[in-house]
Amino acid sequence: MTSETEESLQIKIKSIKRRFLKMYHTANAGHIGSSLSCTELLTLSKFFYMEAEDKLVLSKGHAAASLYSVLAEFGEISEEQIATFYKNNTTLPAHPPVNKYPSIPFATGSLGHGLSIAAGFGFSSKLAKSKRKTFCITSDGELNEGSTWEAALFIQQQQLTNVIWLIDRNRLQGFGSTEEVMQLEPLDQKLMSFGFEVVQVNGHNVAELMALKTTLLNTQKPIAIIANTLKGNGWTNMEGKLGCHYLPMNDADYTLFEASLSN
Repeated sequence: MTSETEESLQIKIKSIKRRFLKMYHTANAGHIGSSLSCTELLTLSKFFYMEAEDKLVLSKGHAAASLYSVLAEFGEISEEQIATFYKNNTTLPAHPPVNKYPSIPFATGSLGHGLSIAAGFGFSSKLAKSKRKTFCITSDGELNEGSTWEAALFIQQQQLTNVIWLIDRNRLQGFGSTEEVMQLEPLDQKLMSFGFEVVQVNGHNVAELMALKTTLLNTQKPIAIIANTLKGNGWTNMEGKLGCHYLPMNDADYTLFEASLSN
């Protein structure tokens, strides 16, 4: 989608955040921090990078509310459906469902599977000589999973330049800092040793993310984007803290955050 400007994308990002914050608050649910760290990546992918035939895989399925809100902004999920988030018999559960929406090709959230799914899409496109690209957003915590690195090996072996790997590098996972749980650094060197072109970017800076488009779409080798982000970005009392991974947002924080997004 090339008609978007930085201003129009910023407006969409605020709208998307307002929607999923209301979803979380109404449901008294957690995983807010994980959604806040990848909102810009999801929004830019859906509204700026992707063409109609492209695929989007959110491997970090615990950020499903952000994905649902992006799809609602795009017109693929209704506001009536959004209102059922987390409720009995909903089609919008805590993690992305299977066989419910065309834009959600697989259920994800059992971490470490998304890049393999994306690799399968990419290989299928290559065999079919299709121009379709697959955008895959993974967490950094799921880089603990061996299946992620197996997929990376396959992508490099098959030279799947049609798979765009976006890593949400917020440096926190369920049980602590990524470097305490299982050290990832130097992450860029690890990825380069696997044969990837590696680009580091501020994952909350829309202008920087927009500037990536030419590189993403014209790379001559497999590419991995390390998007440096802040877990709970914008949640004043919790951003960058482990608690924002699980804790719901209290009324005072919700009112403050919602007001900041309305300006």
